[in-house]
Amino acid sequence: MKYVTLPDGKKVPALGQGTWMMGSSSNRGAEVAALQAGIALGMTLIDTAEMYGEGAAESCVGEAIKGTPRDSLFLVSKAYPQNASQKLMPQVCEASLKRLGTDYLDLYLLHWRGSVPFSETIEAMEALQQAGKIKRWGVSNLDTHDMAEWIAAGGKDCTTDQILYNLTRRGPEYDLIPWLRRHKIPIMAYSPVEQGRLLKNNALLQLAKEHDITPAQLSLAWILRQPDIMVIPKASHIPHVKENFDALSIDLDEATLAELDKIFPAPTRKQHLAIL
Repeated sequence: MKYVTLPDGKKVPALGQGTWMMGSSSNRGAEVAALQAGIALGMTLIDTAEMYGEGAAESCVGEAIKGTPRDSLFLVSKAYPQNASQKLMPQVCEASLKRLGTDYLDLYLLHWRGSVPFSETIEAMEALQQAGKIKRWGVSNLDTHDMAEWIAAGGKDCTTDQILYNLTRRGPEYDLIPWLRRHKIPIMAYSPVEQGRLLKNNALLQLAKEHDITPAQLSLAWILRQPDIMVIPKASHIPHVKENFDALSIDLDEATLAELDKIFPAPTRKQHLAIL
């Protein structure tokens, strides 16, 4: 396993597990088994949110982690922006903890920007941290100007910005990722294969075939080569989990990276941060 070091010194797996669209289907048994297989492989960073199935994904994770030593896991959840107030955030955090079957979150994120002032959300998160309900806090889907506002509002202890970042969504490389690096805030990349759409790219398919790997593995290896980025692909079946895990052992040479740059060019101007 590769690891990313958070601002407080905590080392977490660079390759974790996402849970978007999990828990609300007839596939729940396979999803629980997939999460457990990932944990066994060391993919102990698990990302979820109250929004995912309106709590169904958190319940799915809760079922998957039963019996696993809590201190071996790194659980992340996110609050709706409308719930990010001093009044509501303690309530929704407690509901997430109950669904997950745990006493605390390792990381709690604002899911995206809403109407609640950043300063109020930060105060609510700090109160949850002081109460032992969360270990760390951060944000998701905040662009460069949002991050500057967040820091100015008192958010200098932000642990991460979870963003949409993959080969077809390289816009953050222009300004957001450099800004985060200057402020020593690690990145958490979601939808690394663009919810499966990236896997249909013919040029990517051909390049992966030449390296005797899958396009998903090539896409993940491209992100994992960066030391300060965590990536959280979703896998609903055990073979898919193992496929993702094997991406950790793939080293991309300069020629392959150059070819990927040709297929998926880096940004040459500011692009608004996309959200899925």
